[in-house]
Amino acid sequence: MATEYNYDSIRPYKDEEVKAVIERMTEDPEVIGVIQTLFPDKETKEVVQWLRSMRSIYDFQSQLIAPLILRSLDMTGSTYSLNGFEMVEKEKEHLFISNHRDIIMDAGILNTLMNRSGIVTTENAIGDNLCARPWITDALKLNKSFLVRRSGTKRELFEAFQVLSSYIRSAITTGRTSIWIAQREGRAKDSDDRTQESLLKMFSISGKESVKKGFMDLNIIPVSFSYQYDSCDYLKAKEFQQKRDDAEFKKSPADDVLSMKVGVMGFKGDVHIQITDSINEEIDRIVGEEDDRQTVIDKVAVIIDRKIHANYRIYPNNYVAMDNLRGNTQHLGSQYTQEEKNQFESYVEKQIEKIDLPNKDKEFLRERFWTMYANPLINHLAAKAQ
Repeated sequence: MATEYNYDSIRPYKDEEVKAVIERMTEDPEVIGVIQTLFPDKETKEVVQWLRSMRSIYDFQSQLIAPLILRSLDMTGSTYSLNGFEMVEKEKEHLFISNHRDIIMDAGILNTLMNRSGIVTTENAIGDNLCARPWITDALKLNKSFLVRRSGTKRELFEAFQVLSSYIRSAITTGRTSIWIAQREGRAKDSDDRTQESLLKMFSISGKESVKKGFMDLNIIPVSFSYQYDSCDYLKAKEFQQKRDDAEFKKSPADDVLSMKVGVMGFKGDVHIQITDSINEEIDRIVGEEDDRQTVIDKVAVIIDRKIHANYRIYPNNYVAMDNLRGNTQHLGSQYTQEEKNQFESYVEKQIEKIDLPNKDKEFLRERFWTMYANPLINHLAAKAQ
């Protein structure tokens, strides 16, 4: 007999809960302040009335979240594009698995462009470590986010994974909704995007038949996020030095809040999202019926990673970073100009100046920047060569 779980502690809010949640949020001055930062023409009373006029999840996403995301991109001079949804089977729900660049903006931009294209938005996996304020939890769950537990004993985390795995599988296989989730816990700080083994193990524990069929039932579609500039790059570089200098260093909730703020408000240049096709055919071809669980997981991870890497959009600064990392100018003139090289190097120096460490190691930080921007290109070239 299948185990039945109660999902109330992790699930997004429902339409009938929206009114009470928004009333609670509008009583928090911080919420009003955040919205007025992006919509400075709105007075406090107007913001409250606007929010309280929303009666459904669709209202919240289409009237607040989508305009907020687009406003933040417009304010920073960033551009955006989404390709590939024409390949998605409309009669099925899917598990969209992507690389992870930005805490808020990855799923935010994806769902905003889906919303604007008349495509039903996904539910989104968000780590509960980001719920640093009650209103942030409310906003995330109003935006169709479900919570992933990030801390606890091994037993507690395993039990949470069982619930999460069941929730995701149930949503997809019953045709209730598609799901978005990042390929790893937390962002790949060096942009070397690899699917986390534990994530695939989590998916597999709710399958009732073979491990292979369990993955195919999820209709996995890899998604590639490409940011010309990572607005949180200097925070990521800073964290690398902090961890180098202190093996016990751990980010605080305030650090996560800052990353969310910088991610929303920071300059990104061009942002491109590429939807790839389902990996079911490749799973069927590459995974054998006799393969054990670990072998299946390893093969599925390789398929997802190759799809994500092959579908990055590559920018001149990626080539500049790779050449600087390797100490040459191999691609000068063919993939970037001297002016583009100078501009990107100047950008990196300005970002390094933002890092507030008393013992700032500029040479180390510079190398972290080159690595961060080179890795998407290195992985892209390797995937294309296969």
